[in-house]
Amino acid sequence: MEKNLDSVMEEICSNPGVTGCLFADQNGLCIGAKGKASNESAGLITAIANQAAKLEPQNKAPIITLENDNQTCLIKKAGAITGAIYKDVFNT
Repeated sequence: MEKNLDSVMEEICSNPGVTGCLFADQNGLCIGAKGKASNESAGLITAIANQAAKLEPQNKAPIITLENDNQTCLIKKAGAITGAIYKDVFNT
C-alpha cells in the first residue's frame, strides 16, 4: 500500500499549482505527506473534516476550502481516510 500511496501523492503533486498533499487515518495519524504539507497537521486536518461533516450529517462529506493570501488547502474525508491538497494561489 505504501508504494501505491507514494505514487498517488506524486501524481497529485505533479498537477499545476499543487504544492503538497497529506493523507491521514480516522484517528488523525499521518499516513503520508509530500511537498509543503506537514505531517504534524494531520490531526488538525482530520478534526476539521470531522467537524464540518457534522453540519449536515445527512449529506456526503463536504469538501472544505481554507484560503489565505498565498495558499489554498482543500480537505476531503473519504471513508476512514482524510486528504488535504495544498495549492499555491498564484499558480492555479
